Amino acid sequence: MSEAGWRPTASWDVLRRRADALAATREFFRARAVLEVETPALVNSPVSDVNLVSVTVQLPGLERLLYLHTSPEYAMKRLLAAGSGDIYQVCRVYRGAERGRQHNPEFTMVEWYRLGFSLERLMDEVGELARTLLAAPDLPLEFMSYAEAVRRHAGFDPFDAPLTELQRVSQSLGFGASRAASAGRDELLDLIVGSQVGPALGHAALTFLHRYPASQAALARLDPADPRMALRFELYHRGIELANGYHELSSGAEQRQRFATDQSHRAARELTVDSLDQHLLAALDAGLPDCSGVALGFDRVLMLATGASRIDDVIAFPVERA
Repeated sequence: MSEAGWRPTASWDVLRRRADALAATREFFRARAVLEVETPALVNSPVSDVNLVSVTVQLPGLERLLYLHTSPEYAMKRLLAAGSGDIYQVCRVYRGAERGRQHNPEFTMVEWYRLGFSLERLMDEVGELARTLLAAPDLPLEFMSYAEAVRRHAGFDPFDAPLTELQRVSQSLGFGASRAASAGRDELLDLIVGSQVGPALGHAALTFLHRYPASQAALARLDPADPRMALRFELYHRGIELANGYHELSSGAEQRQRFATDQSHRAARELTVDSLDQHLLAALDAGLPDCSGVALGFDRVLMLATGASRIDDVIAFPVERA
């Protein structure tokens, strides 16, 4: 460790701007009568998403492992099912195996849920908060379907293209031939969108990419107008993904099926397969109100607002100095 390793990586000017942005976020929701809540960071069950690595915690005297949450989503949905009404949370979340220019294993998330909001209405609200935090009130909003974005920036239709076409494009982006041959459709699409499509989005606007493939619905409802698509969006600005939102799935039975599919995919990739969050499933069975929800990466928004090139420049102590 260098002699300067005890110092923060962000400047005092940026840390003051961070404090102002946190205050502005809370004022944004206070003005809309959205209740601020807190839920545990230490939880009993990890997420099943194959793309996320949950950080484990072993407490003295407790035989089973606990996990640091990757998002407050499950606990917040329990509050919604219990009658909370509109809620938001600003919290630290934790994801293992994530470190890079835009990634720190511990980062700040703003997550909120709005009862009776359609996906479109929530996208508008996300745009309002993003404009506020970026101090860019006139920044236009752009709405583009997932299919349109992939056709425009990768040259094929993600719903109709044969698997061989996805394999060809993924190899041109650096996927080895053997890995491309063994990867599933969604893994290839994730690579293509992450490497080629996403970086091309949002350079003149806040771009909302919506209507993802149903196989990537996660905790979102399927579009009743076209069940091939999920009512899910991501927000991009200057090629950086900032937010991920859903018109939330309320069916406990359907969510169980999706979790079981996740577990099968984890087993196929030789990843750890853990027990499901029974509290969440019980809450869905009890009745989740009609709502849409979103998670916003606060640190990434602050990077764009300050012109920072690394997440380290907007947080006091990244993992190496924690």
